Amino acid sequence: MNIALVASWLNQSGGAERVLEAAHEIFPRAPVFTSIYFPRAMPAAYAAWDIRVSFLNRLPFIHQHHQIFLPFYPFGFESLNLREYDTIVSITSAFAHGARVPPHARHVCYCLTPARFLWNYRDYIAREPMPAPARLLLPLLVPILRAWDRRAAQRVTQFIAISRAVQQRIRDYYQRDSIIIHPPVDVARFQRADARGDFFLILSRLVPYKRIDLAVRAFNELQLPLVIAGDGRDRARLQALARDNVRFLGRVSDDAARDLLARCRAFIFPGEEDFGITPLEANAAGRPVIAFAGGGALDSVEENVTGKFFRAPTAESLVETVRAFDDNKFDARILRAHAEKFSTRVFQEKLAAVIAREQK
Repeated sequence: MNIALVASWLNQSGGAERVLEAAHEIFPRAPVFTSIYFPRAMPAAYAAWDIRVSFLNRLPFIHQHHQIFLPFYPFGFESLNLREYDTIVSITSAFAHGARVPPHARHVCYCLTPARFLWNYRDYIAREPMPAPARLLLPLLVPILRAWDRRAAQRVTQFIAISRAVQQRIRDYYQRDSIIIHPPVDVARFQRADARGDFFLILSRLVPYKRIDLAVRAFNELQLPLVIAGDGRDRARLQALARDNVRFLGRVSDDAARDLLARCRAFIFPGEEDFGITPLEANAAGRPVIAFAGGGALDSVEENVTGKFFRAPTAESLVETVRAFDDNKFDARILRAHAEKFSTRVFQEKLAAVIAREQK
């Protein structure tokens, strides 16, 4: 197979990039096509990859402020030269599924989610800081971009969704069926700790849609220790909300993250995510999860076995769940076995099988 990988953008490292890395391990010689690439923001290993960018990469300030250029991404992806490839695998939460492939090629789209800013615009814009001109212009552009997004989805041969929630969105927005392959969890990186701490933990990018503000408000009331590891544009607002029992560590090393996950009383997952890899990393380290009962958490958390749900997206609901929570009721061996079902090996085997099937 002559395979090309396509990613939305490479200017930050998170869950989408972990999926890309696992796919690249299967096909290490495959070039990675993308809209923009900012090497300083990416893991050092990417420097050895064959990364090919669109013309958008030359635009000023785009690496740090890629959202400002949203109307141009369809042109960027349609301009990519994929003529020599017979299998294209896009890994995308926006635009990359719109790459034009040659008539003989198959396009497998691993869909992290249809773009939030297009299909859930009101909630997205309510929490995202945007310049005034962008707020005026985007409502005019969103219907045009939605129409392109839907047309582009019809060119995909096979959709893969990361969760039941995303599968339903693909059906609702694109009128396409999909299969589910959950994202990879690098279970081998995590080990149980000998001693447990007294703190609850959030490990996340600090951006508005993660709803970390719910957790801050809840723990302000609970007066229990909450450690927040990670950084992002919402950090200043969150710190202004927090009382002294909420501690912000900023960005931490991989070793420090593993240690925190292994020693926390529970991992807090307050947003409605498309899937969510970090709750399963906590399970791999032998720790339970307290998650909002929506989105991808419904695929990854088994209530009363690997964690607990809070039912309403409010601080009050989270407070009630934490007060009733007893981490001694969870068996670390069961938590670890659950995480193993989502391992990188399982993901790679399933993805490789789908791609091989599409070649027949």
